[in-house]
Amino acid sequence: MKLIASIVAISGIHLLKRFMEISDLDTAKAFGETELYWLVVIHLTFVLSGVLLALMDWLSARSNGH
Repeated sequence: MKLIASIVAISGIHLLKRFMEISDLDTAKAFGETELYWLVVIHLTFVLSGVLLALMDWLSARSNGH
């Protein structure tokens, strides 16, 4: 769980950095709309994976308790 949380955090920081670079015209042209789209998709995939892993962990702990 700590590993996936770290991956999500790193992905989020990288995505935020790219969004902040949009105001710089040279960087915005070099790093286009398609690349930002894929960064968002990848980040959301990491987030969804983390949520599903947490859900599996919670369900596993709940079933072992009864």
